[in-house]
This record gives sequence, C-alpha cells and structure tokens, in this order.
Amino acid sequence: MFYSLTGTLVYSDTTIVAIDCGGVAFSCSATMNTLKKIGPNGSKVSLFTHLSVRDDSMDLFGFYDKAELDCFKMLITVSGIGPKAALAILSVLEPQELALAIAAKDTKAITKAPGIGPKLAQRIILELKDKLVAGIGENIDTAQIENVGNVVSGGNAAQASEALVMLGYSPSQAAMSVGKLDSTLSVEEMIKLALKELANQ
Repeated sequence: MFYSLTGTLVYSDTTIVAIDCGGVAFSCSATMNTLKKIGPNGSKVSLFTHLSVRDDSMDLFGFYDKAELDCFKMLITVSGIGPKAALAILSVLEPQELALAIAAKDTKAITKAPGIGPKLAQRIILELKDKLVAGIGENIDTAQIENVGNVVSGGNAAQASEALVMLGYSPSQAAMSVGKLDSTLSVEEMIKLALKELANQ
C-alpha cells in the first residue's frame, strides 16, 4: 500500500520516526541503523516502507534503504520471526553483515540482537541461506558472500576458518579473511596470511 514516504522529520526516538507528508505525520517503527542515518528534526527524509496489517493493528515500518527493507521482508517469512524481532536483528546487523553472517553460519553475530537465541539464529540461517542473496542481490556485495559460502563448504579453507574461530575470531571475520586467499594454499599458509590481514584491520 505504501512504497515510501518523503517529508519532514518531526519526531524520532530510539524506535520511532514521524514524518510529516503534506500536513499528515506518519509514525514508522525503524531500526537503529536507519535512525543513525536520518537527519535531525526538521530535515527532509525519504524512507522505504512496509505496512503490516493484523486483525487488531496496522503498523508501518520505515527503512533508510531498499536493501534493509528487503532484508526485513525476508526475515519475517522465517518461522518465529515477527516484525519486532526483524527490527532488532537489523538494528545490530546491516544487510551486508546479515548476509555474511548467514553465509558463514555465524549464529553468534545474529544472537547479538535482543530476544534472538541460538536456535532462532540457526533457523534464520537454515531458511534464508539460499534466499537472502537472491532477494537483495542488487544491494550487496554478492561476490564477497559467495566467497564466504565457499569457505564454509569444506576443504582447506574451511579448516583454516575453523582454526581462526578457535583463536577467537567470529565465523564471519574468519570466513571473509580466508575467502580472499588462493584456495590452493595449505591450511597453515591460509591461517598465517589471514592472521596477518586480521591484525591490520
């Protein structure tokens, strides 16, 4: 029903923005990432929107860019993930970060969102691993996601990534670093080069 809203920001707090469009102010729930990107009250704002209609309510959600909106729509298709949980996830992970976490099977990154436990994070990974990149492919670095997916699929790269995780790096960090390397290298060489790159970040 609503594709986007463009108007003047008249109110915002940690979860809500209100945008005046021609004298009517629309209240939208928003992620922390969106709230960080919009300007102060009085500034012109454009948000992509999603209208959730239930028997007892109609809720409008606003997003700074379409990638975040697309991620939100995909998250709420996962069993057990409602709009509030999806907002919580997208408040701690931007679309690219979420896609990387799913590709790397990084449940720890997803459980940083309040109310999201390991089982729910695993369900998100399972249900979205083959859908997320296709759903928001134009808005994320698909090559980076594919590299991470290849790393966790097996071989020397997977072993090197697992070793880095044991050293304290997150699965996403480990998979991204190893994914940049030549796949013909030995496990030891991969670990050494990945550690060097991670130390410089």
